[in-house]
Parts: sequence; C-alpha cells; structure tokens
Amino acid sequence: MTPFVAEFLGTALLILLGNGVVANVVLSKTKGNGGGLIAITTAWALAVFVGVVVAGPYSGAHLNPAVTIGLAIVGKFDWAMVPSYFLAQLLGAMTGALFVWLKYIDHFKATEDKGLKLAAFSTGPAIKNNLANLFSEIIGSFVLLIVIFHITNAEIVDTKTPLGLGSIGAIPVMFLVWAIGLSLGGTTGYAINPVRDLGPRIMHSILPVAEKGSSEWSYAWIPIAGPLIGASLAAVLFNILN
Repeated sequence: MTPFVAEFLGTALLILLGNGVVANVVLSKTKGNGGGLIAITTAWALAVFVGVVVAGPYSGAHLNPAVTIGLAIVGKFDWAMVPSYFLAQLLGAMTGALFVWLKYIDHFKATEDKGLKLAAFSTGPAIKNNLANLFSEIIGSFVLLIVIFHITNAEIVDTKTPLGLGSIGAIPVMFLVWAIGLSLGGTTGYAINPVRDLGPRIMHSILPVAEKGSSEWSYAWIPIAGPLIGASLAAVLFNILN
C-alpha cells in the first residue's frame, strides 16, 4: 500500500465511522437516535483508532491536513509530499461521507430537520460567532498537535513507520481525540481537521440528499482555517521549546 492509498483509506474509514455515529444519533428512526454527545465523542475516538491502525504503517496516519502541516513545520515531514497527502485526505473524506449517506439514505429521507441532515455531514456552531468559533477550532487543533508531537516526538522515520506495540500504539491518539471532543467539542463540533468538514460538506452539496437545505458554505472557512492555524501555532511552540 502506498502512502497516498493509506491516507485515502484511513481517512475514508475515519469519516465513515465518525460521521456514521453522528448520522446514527441525529437522524430519525435509527436505533441510536438521541444517543448524545458521549456516544458521538466515543465513536469518533474509536474511528481515529481504526484509521490510524490501517494507515499508520504505510503513511504515518496523518488523516488530517493540520497534522501534515504541523509535522512539516517541525521538519519531520517532507514539504514536497504535503499536496499529495492533502489530496488523499480530501478524497478519503469525500468517500467516507458518500458511504455514510448510502448507509443512512432511508433515515435522511425520514428526517425533516435540514440542519440535522447537514450535521451528519459537516460541523456547525452551537452559537454562531465567527471569532469565537474560529478560536474554538484553533485551541482544539493546538491541543491535538502539541500532544501528538509529545506522543510520537513527531518522528516519521520512513513510509512504513511501525506503531510501537502493534495496534496498541494508536491508543494514545484515540484517547487524545476523545478528550478534545468531551472537553472542547461542545461549541463547534470540533472539526480539528479541515477535510473532516470540507470533504463531507462538498458531498452534502452534490449528493441528492432528500430536502437537504443549505450546505452553509459561509461557515466552511472556519473548520478549515482554525485547525491549520492551531496546528501551525503548536508546531512553532514545539520548535521553540525543543
């Protein structure tokens, strides 16, 4: 498996399981309807575990442009590979969202609330305040990257980086994402990953989702810019401290 394919597949699995739990919780007539924030944050953390286990040995399992940028800034990832990783991650996110829609297509039809249909694809603020929403994404992504740097020391030795004790090596990142979701996720839905929001939002805009309403593109820049800013700040601080 090439790094491109690994990033594509890992990100697709991440979004399939992550957006899948949101669909299960918010869409009408599902077995998980009303499951709440604990179910969503737990499944997202486990989705990260799955994606990292699959992609880790072949690409380092970035699965997130913010992670890719952060590692490049600290000098632990080749800038020349950044565009291909971004493309693989975006395509993977779009593919994962496509399969969530296919999986829950009858429940999208059964759901009247257009906002809940969008929520099964992309993030949105609990209270719309662009500055506060941007800060929320910045701080969440800063925590993600500064801890990842200390979990892994930002070391990618080659394209087949082992995960320590096999799959157990993915557990720290799983717990990290779980903690971010529980502690910081209530304001914007904690995208902390530009393609986690952009890829599914693109799919929401082009798929024939029943009575779907707006894709809210006016908000879309926040879950893109926030994670990239937060990751960059974490990388700069890491460089200063090390």
